[in-house]
Amino acid sequence: MSDVRVIEVKESVFADNDRKADELREELRERGTFLLNLMSSPGSGKTTTLSRTIAALKDEMSIAVMEADIDSDVDTRTILGTGARAIQLHTGGMCHLDAYMTEQGLNELFCDEDGAGRTDLAILENVGNLVCPAEFDTGASANAMILSVPEGDDKPLKYPLMFSVCDVVLVNKIDALPVFDTFSMERVRENILMRNPNATIIPMSAKTGEGIDVWADWLRARVAAWKQA
Repeated sequence: MSDVRVIEVKESVFADNDRKADELREELRERGTFLLNLMSSPGSGKTTTLSRTIAALKDEMSIAVMEADIDSDVDTRTILGTGARAIQLHTGGMCHLDAYMTEQGLNELFCDEDGAGRTDLAILENVGNLVCPAEFDTGASANAMILSVPEGDDKPLKYPLMFSVCDVVLVNKIDALPVFDTFSMERVRENILMRNPNATIIPMSAKTGEGIDVWADWLRARVAAWKQA
């Protein structure tokens, strides 16, 4: 009986995607565009956070958003209402974006720059879940995620990869802490840092605006450093 040939398809797919992601990052650096990959569970407040972020930064930099969903264009319409440029990416049922899909979206954004000038900050609102998006490098300059208070402070223990790959974690809906009194800011901080000691943690409320200034300052600094590198 002959030996069975085993091909590690998943490993091959990841390796190919990683190469593409590195190429995309280099292209973005040459353009002077900072790409933020924003991830979270559905309902954590990604779109509301984006609207607040755009309001805080739109007078300082050119911002464009790619909204990724399995279907619909609800979030894109919301972002267009902020005055930022936005396009919708439909994933065809896939629960994540990879570097090739991100490149397609960026090409559309760059073709649509027109009078807006060069895009300083491009934001990818990834498909809402805590598993698949963490596995694929999109070519982003930085990864961010939103953990909302109602989700619980144990999520870093249950979804370790998501918290491991993120440069910054936004703990959203802190205005709901009195209601969700089992959520501990101290405990969630410990759990996040256990997974990723280098993660920046920013408590905030997209609803009230609390913490948005800290988040905007973090983004300003990262965009500026990216352009100078």
